[in-house]
Amino acid sequence: MRTKGKLSRLRAATTVLAGLGVVAWAGTAGAWSYKEAAEPYKGTTVTILDEITPLQEAFAKLVPQFNEETGINVNYQLLNHFEVISRGQADLLSGQGEFDAILLHSAQAGLLLDAGVLAPIDDYLANEKLTSPDIDLADIIEPGWSSSSKYGGKTYAFLTWAYNSIYWARKDLLEHPDEQAAFKAKYGYDLAPAETMQQMRDIAEFFTRKKGEKLAGKALESDFYGMLQEGIKGGSTVPLLWNGIIKNFGGDLFDAEGRPSFDTPEVVAALKFWAELWKFAPPGQAEASLIDVPTIMGQGIVAQTIAWSDFVLGVDRPGASPLTGQFTYRRVPYNGEYKGARSAETEPSILILSKASKNPEATYLFLQWMTDKATQLKLAESMKGAVPMRNSMWNQTVYTDTPLAELFVAMKGSLSDGVAKPRAPKIYELYDAIGGIAQEVGLGTLSPEDGAKKGQELMLAICEKCLLP
Repeated sequence: MRTKGKLSRLRAATTVLAGLGVVAWAGTAGAWSYKEAAEPYKGTTVTILDEITPLQEAFAKLVPQFNEETGINVNYQLLNHFEVISRGQADLLSGQGEFDAILLHSAQAGLLLDAGVLAPIDDYLANEKLTSPDIDLADIIEPGWSSSSKYGGKTYAFLTWAYNSIYWARKDLLEHPDEQAAFKAKYGYDLAPAETMQQMRDIAEFFTRKKGEKLAGKALESDFYGMLQEGIKGGSTVPLLWNGIIKNFGGDLFDAEGRPSFDTPEVVAALKFWAELWKFAPPGQAEASLIDVPTIMGQGIVAQTIAWSDFVLGVDRPGASPLTGQFTYRRVPYNGEYKGARSAETEPSILILSKASKNPEATYLFLQWMTDKATQLKLAESMKGAVPMRNSMWNQTVYTDTPLAELFVAMKGSLSDGVAKPRAPKIYELYDAIGGIAQEVGLGTLSPEDGAKKGQELMLAICEKCLLP
């Protein structure tokens, strides 16, 4: 006990000195480093499965730095969103162990926890040889980390990608004097980026115009639309409807006992709002995916949208869109007529350690390195701003002294309003059922009342009690 206490004090003192700019001698006891921690695993190859977004494409360029520092070879593979889910989930459930760590979206957790194929990292976290004394777990963004990574008293991962949705609008249109005057005359309040869902609806109506009408003083050469939403049956349509609209009306997909609750008055009201927004959308919205939304927004035919911020990073960049620099951002709007907690769709996602991994310690070191403050800062600097998973990043110059500062403030706000999906083993079956309902309600072929009733019946046919304890 005395030796352990002495070692802990020495490690703490070393940390303080390092913080003051004093470099510890490499041989000093307690001077933790990834190189030293990785020595027993030097020459090991670990295979990581992640998905393709601008975040991962930028991070892939940093991976060789870990390889060089530790001697651990990381085979960092990127596939599209749907392939990662299907291939990664199949590998976990089969126990083949093709991948040592796999990107896991929170919606997948219920099925995989129920199957018992996920490995907790608590023992590694408690191992002073494997875990840096400067890990600072309290700095990881909440409620994303706990809601995605902790279950049954165990910790299964670090927060890896703090995906979040934000409000995205045309700043040049919202600030145009003619548009501001016309909006004020029609609605009785100033035109500005939407803070409430009601304001978002008014802006959608106001900016929906036909070819030949004027927009910002110029005659339109084609139709222009006030609102764009993801509408495809699949993708993240249902989560965006669920957490971005339904919860902001006081509804939910499940009640406190985990049973379907899609036929409540609150859900009906939310579906009515959802359907109204579709009136101001471009044709083909029913086929718009999470990838199509930023693409269409960048083309300049829509006034506003709710989009995934990581895809925004690929559009609002010099050379990526002719409208770069003409956008504005806010956290997801709240319902001004609802007094409960506001909600936003976020998808805190984790690289999960496979129970079938043959190299768990080496894999854990890489996962820890991904979340290290220094690595997170390098990623942000390489992208001139990323989507952080640590609160301390928000104050870094790369997030504050940039044309995209408003976007990062919006991210931070939405992340404070969103949680991971509850542990529902059949959640993708539920998404498929409700996705069809959402599409029909949006297109006007099914009333919100009938949609709520039909959705409830479909959900009950899948599971009467849908959540794990």
